[in-house]
Amino acid sequence: MLRSSWRATTLLVVLTLCMLILATCTNRGVSLTNPLYVQQLTTDPTNYAGREVTVDGAYVWRPGNPSLSVLAVGVSTLDNGLDAQPIGEPIWLEGFPAEVTEHLHRPGDSVYGFVRVRGRFEANGNYGPGGAYRYLLTVSSAEPIERIRRVEQRLADRPLGPDKVSFFELLRNPDQYQGQRVTTQAYYFWNSVIYVLAEGISTEEDGSSPQPVGGAIWVEQFPPDQSAALNVGPNNSFVWGLVEVTGTFQTGGGFGRDGAYQSIFFVESARPLTP
Repeated sequence: MLRSSWRATTLLVVLTLCMLILATCTNRGVSLTNPLYVQQLTTDPTNYAGREVTVDGAYVWRPGNPSLSVLAVGVSTLDNGLDAQPIGEPIWLEGFPAEVTEHLHRPGDSVYGFVRVRGRFEANGNYGPGGAYRYLLTVSSAEPIERIRRVEQRLADRPLGPDKVSFFELLRNPDQYQGQRVTTQAYYFWNSVIYVLAEGISTEEDGSSPQPVGGAIWVEQFPPDQSAALNVGPNNSFVWGLVEVTGTFQTGGGFGRDGAYQSIFFVESARPLTP
């Protein structure tokens, strides 16, 4: 899977243009009231150490061990929006407000986006997990510069007719269908990490960064030839769409990635549906 550069390029272009405007104002003797940029802090850290600053940059957060919470000049991702990585030398962030992340890119394994952050800058080194970061910003406030709107498509909770079981019925009464061959309808989602039938799909307005929403059942053996008729991401980085599937349903827990799914569906046949 390839890494996407458009997000990083967009952020870097914005930063570069702002830097040029800032430099022009400086040369003309105009008082500087504009926010700083990550490059200014990391290029001349002693000039800002110990000071309250306002800085624009790309926020990147990823859970894990160690976790990641930084401000950088840009961000790169895989084509499916996953595995966000900061570009350049990042600044470790402490206390970034969680409510701001609701307006940023949220592909499922991380949060990233262009933000304006206020806080105290330090440059004594050894910050973050394992002391791996040279710079620290203790955040007092933050706001999104780009606001990402997500769009959802969801199933209707209704009977499907003779010889079919609604997806919600499988979620509500899984034991009743244990080991049975059933036909149901749901949103299929695949991104090389997650393989599920889901209640719905959420995407950004341009169709990027899809992720399943609502109840989900892990899925195996979905026919690849039917995937081509669904929504396919660049370089086959993700697949999703409304489908009718027939196969064997099992429940009891411990299925799928990290054993996190209560039920699993082994597909025998599938066909795309129009939402």
